Amino acid sequence: MKGFGWGYDWGMNYFKTSALLGLALVLSMGSVGWCQDAAPGVAPDNVAGTQPAEQLTAQAQIDARVKELEAQLELLKGEQEAEVLKAKPRRVGLTRKQRRICDEAGIDPKVLVGLIAKPLYEFDEGEVDLYLRYLCVFEPELPRRVAHLARKNIGQPYELYLLGEMPFEHYDPQPIYSLGKSDCLVYAEHTYAMALTGNWEDFIRMLQRIRYKDGRIGVVTRNHYTEADWNPNNGWLVRDITAELARGRTARFEQKVDRAKFLRGRYKLETDIPVQKYVHEFIRFEDIEMAKGRLRDGDFVNIVRGTPGETPGKKKVAGHGGRGGRNAGGSGGAAAGSMEDIFGGSAWVGHTGLIVLGDDGEVHLIHSARPEVREEPIDEYIARSIANNAERDAAGKARLLGFKFLRLQKDPLGNLREIDGEDAPRVTLPNGASLE
Repeated sequence: MKGFGWGYDWGMNYFKTSALLGLALVLSMGSVGWCQDAAPGVAPDNVAGTQPAEQLTAQAQIDARVKELEAQLELLKGEQEAEVLKAKPRRVGLTRKQRRICDEAGIDPKVLVGLIAKPLYEFDEGEVDLYLRYLCVFEPELPRRVAHLARKNIGQPYELYLLGEMPFEHYDPQPIYSLGKSDCLVYAEHTYAMALTGNWEDFIRMLQRIRYKDGRIGVVTRNHYTEADWNPNNGWLVRDITAELARGRTARFEQKVDRAKFLRGRYKLETDIPVQKYVHEFIRFEDIEMAKGRLRDGDFVNIVRGTPGETPGKKKVAGHGGRGGRNAGGSGGAAAGSMEDIFGGSAWVGHTGLIVLGDDGEVHLIHSARPEVREEPIDEYIARSIANNAERDAAGKARLLGFKFLRLQKDPLGNLREIDGEDAPRVTLPNGASLE
């Protein structure tokens, strides 16, 4: 009987209640019949005003039971209607604009209806191609396309170390794209690459142009460090607005990046890349209010984290650089002292996300983190992140320090054409050949 599901269970309950109601009605009618069966001309014993008390009590009980069963029937009917509506798939109707796009792009409207109702992480490659062809026309503004695609991937499962250079190199055997899962930077990269393009082939090329310095595919040229590699190498796409948002109230941290050491330790690769030092600005989480009112859809968020520096009687905990918190490098430490001194030399960008605005204009952070992509008000993210700071500091674990914000350029594709030429994005393989 389990195969009948809720319909069987509801039907049995309804049948039982109906049967009980019928029985109660028969008993009630029977009691009325006894009144009418008296001999003609003989006053019945139970006419109104002359019924024995016990018979009145029995009749009242039957009437009450009838009313109770009738109420149960109404309740069951309501539950049935709710279950039917719940089980029935929600139909998505296309607007006139969407139908026009389907006609012009040769897209089957029924297929588009299915894709609109489907999360992006369940798409296959062909469906991504079709949806990008539709979306680049439906939503012409880049920041809104970024927000649209970011939200369409809510619920995407999280997994660290997803992407590599396979099949072009063997050092990192992961593939060059991932649709079904993401980590924080993979999520942002895929979202931007899709928003910038209108079909599958262009998306794949754009993704590699974003992931690698000058679009040269290879583990050595991959943008491993968010703040030292990804941000400056994608200056054509986004610009750092942290200082202008903070209006002179930024904090700073120093970073020493030893890429040769990182590549040797992670991939057994010997390179002669020199050690470089950087100074980065960020907005303390305590000062987020001065930035919130000027954040926009599609802004790129660098989340700055740090570990305590050296304190008397305690060994310094070294921080490490990271590409969205997933690629380790090295950074120096700072002497004990003020908050800025303690964290100044052991801070790094440990997580990334995107800004989207809620219906009421509230600033939301949308990001990929265990267990899946989620959207939440940035204030809630901060409150959750700092709830156990004392314990983190005592254990030498990284904790939230603040944020860097980067904004989409006004004409990123135009900027890219100035760098790569008219065939932008230019992407080259490890052997120097172009990725067509």
